[in-house]
Amino acid sequence: MPTERKPAYLFPGQGAQYPGIGKDLHAQFAVVRDTYTEASDALGYDIAALSFDAPADEINRTRHTQPVLLTHSIACLRAFEQRTEHSLTASMAAGHSLGEYSALVAAGALSFAAALRLVKRRGELMGEYGRGEMRALMLDFESAQEIAGRHYCGVAACNLPEQTVVGGAAQDLDAMLRDMAVKFPKKRSFRLQTEGAFHTYHMVEAAARFRETLAQVEFHPTNCRVLSNFTGDFHEDGAEDGGDSLRSRLFLQLFNPVRWHENLLCLGAADAHPLIEFGGGLGGGETAEAAEAAKTKRPALEGMVKKTWGSAASYFPVINVRTLEDAARALAAEP
Repeated sequence: MPTERKPAYLFPGQGAQYPGIGKDLHAQFAVVRDTYTEASDALGYDIAALSFDAPADEINRTRHTQPVLLTHSIACLRAFEQRTEHSLTASMAAGHSLGEYSALVAAGALSFAAALRLVKRRGELMGEYGRGEMRALMLDFESAQEIAGRHYCGVAACNLPEQTVVGGAAQDLDAMLRDMAVKFPKKRSFRLQTEGAFHTYHMVEAAARFRETLAQVEFHPTNCRVLSNFTGDFHEDGAEDGGDSLRSRLFLQLFNPVRWHENLLCLGAADAHPLIEFGGGLGGGETAEAAEAAKTKRPALEGMVKKTWGSAASYFPVINVRTLEDAARALAAEP
């Protein structure tokens, strides 16, 4: 374990949303209420009402999911910074798919308002022009790519050495699963709740239209290193080319695999410590009426982090009031 702190801030992507997300933090922290007001002004609608009171089918629409998660992630980050009196500064940041935008906000490359406008448009385009479905396969990349490629499907994400997400048309995925049952009878798979085969060729039309939006947004020099889902490695700073390399890689990210496992390995090679995950949540109650919903959630990225890093991981989630307080106390006690 490295002794010098090199904090890495992590941000989840689509799938970590739920009705009632952020309600507990909003009730307790003025900085969170200000964050939701700022987000509503940028988006042109009440993101707090959508996040806290809308039913699951509205929260899960891609056009809504992406602003909801970005807002929650940044609200968690700001509450943490206030609670810890800005005693920690990120050396690195990384996000899974949509989470890459939260990471770029945390690193200063994008303003919060600009990122919200980007993901609003990104979500609209992915929902409107995206086609297909997604499944997570408990297969290594090579095996998943080989069997997906036989059936007009593509690899969408490499999350772990034996967890690869693929996407394709429903009938093509069905054919692939029949093939998989013969070739890999002991390997499981499960369907992901998405509106399309994200990060595959089914997103090319959405990406082409999104490029126009990316071109209109100002990018700034980063104050810490940020990982790219597209390359698996760190982004260039972007100061020398006006952000063009960032724009290009965010464009390409939409229809190429998310190389998340490589991102986690890069953090390890860079001696990142501690790792702090901001926003989202999995499991537990899924109804907007459940005021205590946030308390039942577990962090979205924790399993992948710990399976990659093992016992070496110094990892803290900040996804609700309870985990925020736990993380602040634990980090204050660390040497």
